[in-house]
Amino acid sequence: MNVRWLSRVRALSVRTRIMVALIALSGLTLAIAGTTNYVVQRGDLAAQIDDSLRREVTEFRALAETGIDPETGEDFTTAAELTYLAIQRSSPEENEGVIVLQRGEVRWTAPEPVPLRLEADQELIRQLIDRPATDRVELTTLDTSTASYRAALVPVQLSDDTEPAQLVLAFDLNRELAGLHRNVWIWVAAGAIALAVSAILSFGVLQTLLRPLRALRRTAARIGADDLDERLVVEGNDDLAELSETFNNMLDRLQEALASQRQLLRDVGHELRTPVAIVQGHLELQDASDPQDVRQTQALALDELSRMSILIDDLSTLASADRDDFVQPRPTDVCALLRDVHEKATGLGEFDWRLEGRATATVNVDPHRITQALLQLCQNAVKFSEPGAPITIGAEIATGPAGAPAARILRLWVRDTGIGIAPEDAQEIFERFARGANGSRAAGSGLGLTIVRAICEAHSGHITVASTPSVGSVFTLEIPV
Repeated sequence: MNVRWLSRVRALSVRTRIMVALIALSGLTLAIAGTTNYVVQRGDLAAQIDDSLRREVTEFRALAETGIDPETGEDFTTAAELTYLAIQRSSPEENEGVIVLQRGEVRWTAPEPVPLRLEADQELIRQLIDRPATDRVELTTLDTSTASYRAALVPVQLSDDTEPAQLVLAFDLNRELAGLHRNVWIWVAAGAIALAVSAILSFGVLQTLLRPLRALRRTAARIGADDLDERLVVEGNDDLAELSETFNNMLDRLQEALASQRQLLRDVGHELRTPVAIVQGHLELQDASDPQDVRQTQALALDELSRMSILIDDLSTLASADRDDFVQPRPTDVCALLRDVHEKATGLGEFDWRLEGRATATVNVDPHRITQALLQLCQNAVKFSEPGAPITIGAEIATGPAGAPAARILRLWVRDTGIGIAPEDAQEIFERFARGANGSRAAGSGLGLTIVRAICEAHSGHITVASTPSVGSVFTLEIPV
């Protein structure tokens, strides 16, 4: 049952649920306030009635102690005479009545102008007669089928009188509470009107406030894999504006991811098509009866497969470049890092490997990724330099420009004396599968410099190149530390 009820609630629109919640909370608040007000006022009214009854009892006692019978000029001798005079002198309030009981019947009644006639309620009279006699004043509530009374029962017994009497002062609680009940109904009606007005106003306000959600829903419904250009209009600076901005940022990331995937598929298709075609063509043309032709075809196929393996590894590295854990910085000694790169670079070929500008500092970088980037630059230098030519690996700690977020910059570079890069190719060589005009003779996946740039950017840095054709090139990584 609860699950079904929750399902029905969740099926309602957000606007409806908010409106229901607001109206329910408002109604609950009004109910609590109204109930509290009613209880307090009813308590005050009951206290006022009791105070009035006590005051009248006190007045009667004063009359009994100091009163003189106007007919004899002496003290009262009978309860009947005393109570008669008390009733005649009494001034009952609007919803108050008074009677005197004696010998099991009504002896005296209130004067005619008094509107509340207690003697008319026979059920009340029977209850009073049937109550056990007592010599103390009682404040009690008496209920009949027609009314509820708050009464003071005053026993009257004079020393020389053998016939006691009972003075009954009573308020009709129903009449006393009628005004309060009328106010309650007015409160209920006003509360209902207020809730209705609140519901109407809430509907309009929610229409305006939830407009970004409706726009988000429509935009999400229109978005497809082939159309990610639409964006939400961000208005204001509240939570819904932040939601719209977050949604737009999500679309930006999604669009970039899809574009990256499509570019990757195009690149893979383009780059793998050539080695596959080469291997397939040579296999189709090889002479199986010629051992030399078979060996040559086998060597060519293995070479192309090796190139494909390198390409796949490089693509895998680039695919992980957008992940948060692509680089894992830790305190790294720059001198030790540079020596390690130099030692590994010497295995790339017979060149004049040099170190310069050794920085004596410990910085927070990923040593494995930095080593990978520098060795990639060394491989490029090897490709475009003559054997024995000098290749220099260097590092220094520089001061960042004024206003820069980082006070220090780790600058790493690889300098060669190779064929250089044409000025028009200086920026394009960092794109995927890009090769400069002088790079057509070099083997590789065409992704090396793209990977170097990705590593540098993952460290919040950047890479630059300064090159002169036929003189050489300098690739520089600048990383804030």
